[in-house]
Amino acid sequence: MAAGFSLRIGIKMLVATAILTAPAYAQDTPDKPAPERWSVLTVFGDEQCPVAVGDEIIVCVKAPESDRYRLPKSLRMPEAEAATAQSWNSAVESLDETARPMRPNSCSAVGSGGSTGCVAAALRQWFAERRSAR
Repeated sequence: MAAGFSLRIGIKMLVATAILTAPAYAQDTPDKPAPERWSVLTVFGDEQCPVAVGDEIIVCVKAPESDRYRLPKSLRMPEAEAATAQSWNSAVESLDETARPMRPNSCSAVGSGGSTGCVAAALRQWFAERRSAR
């Protein structure tokens, strides 16, 4: 029973493969060789596509005049990312704040010399209070 079942599956797969690959074998070889030169151009606004010379192939893509000096769409940042993008300055500041507990003189139990910063922080606070009292 199992051998007959797997044989039927195998035959069905062989027939399906033959049907799917038949169009590839049925195609004729082209009488002419491929052209030696071909170009893909982007034309803006009312520009006309250049005329092909000889067996040259020219493919033209029309784009609006407003896109002439813009970055191509494939290189532009998606609008969702652009809205959440931050400047280099704010990125560096956030990285500094993230790394501050690991640095010396940070007044934390983490990192080398973290406890030495507690005295400095207390002194800064004391001086700030003295300045505000004046």
